[in-house]
Amino acid sequence: MVRLPPPGRRVVVRYLLPSGQATDALGQLLSADAATVVVDGKRGVERIPVSDIIAAKEVPPPPAPRPRRSRTGLPDERSDAADDRSGAEPGPERG
Repeated sequence: MVRLPPPGRRVVVRYLLPSGQATDALGQLLSADAATVVVDGKRGVERIPVSDIIAAKEVPPPPAPRPRRSRTGLPDERSDAADDRSGAEPGPERG
């Protein structure tokens, strides 16, 4: 059996599909025993037979989400406007 961290850690497990092609399961390790490794990732819970595993290791947490970009490729100004706390006086009222 491959060496895995304790359940609850984020892992990547490379294993063989029935077609012989390799694929990865990336997510939280739920459990591991002599027969099966269970990973909860974006594709849902995957139960992987230990005999199909090529490699496995712990991986760092996912990176923080990136700021949204507008259609122009610049940071989305709408989110910045809501956070504007410059203290500037509002313009004169029109009447």
